[in-house]
Amino acid sequence: MTPDAPEHDADRDPIDFSLRFANSETFRSLFREGMGLVEETASYLDGPGRAESKELGRAGSLIYATESMRLTTRLMQLASWLLLQRAVNEGEMTQAQAGIEKAKVRIDGPSSSRSGPGWEEIPEPLKALIDRSIRLQERIRILDTAIYAEEKPEVVAANPVADQLDRLNNAFGGLGR
Repeated sequence: MTPDAPEHDADRDPIDFSLRFANSETFRSLFREGMGLVEETASYLDGPGRAESKELGRAGSLIYATESMRLTTRLMQLASWLLLQRAVNEGEMTQAQAGIEKAKVRIDGPSSSRSGPGWEEIPEPLKALIDRSIRLQERIRILDTAIYAEEKPEVVAANPVADQLDRLNNAFGGLGR
């Protein structure tokens, strides 16, 4: 430890999860997986997927078109999130700056129903890509919550109706429940 470096007190100083994660092999592996899935999906949709989609019935074609758009949208949002985290890792932006930019990224949608008329016609490779993208999305959501949770102070808006109901409930001892 250098004389200028502050001493780390494990009992008082929290571990900065975002810094540890961004510089970890776990993140690098997640980044490679996410970008690889983007490339694999693009290759499939431009190649075999295009040919397979032409063989589908009307319902299958509609589901294929809808799900392939949802898939590409989901992957682009996830790739944006990964790129932001990599920028933090490489010192191109601070975690706070990434948090501001992250507000433009929607890692919570769009979802896929994976059922209904025409779903059974969807080629298995597309279904597999959709499933993999949803699993990746869930992992990134969990990480996003862990990284940015400390930056989101919980704001509790005053609810006058709830306050009045609580007062009535206290006054009458919860008779209506």
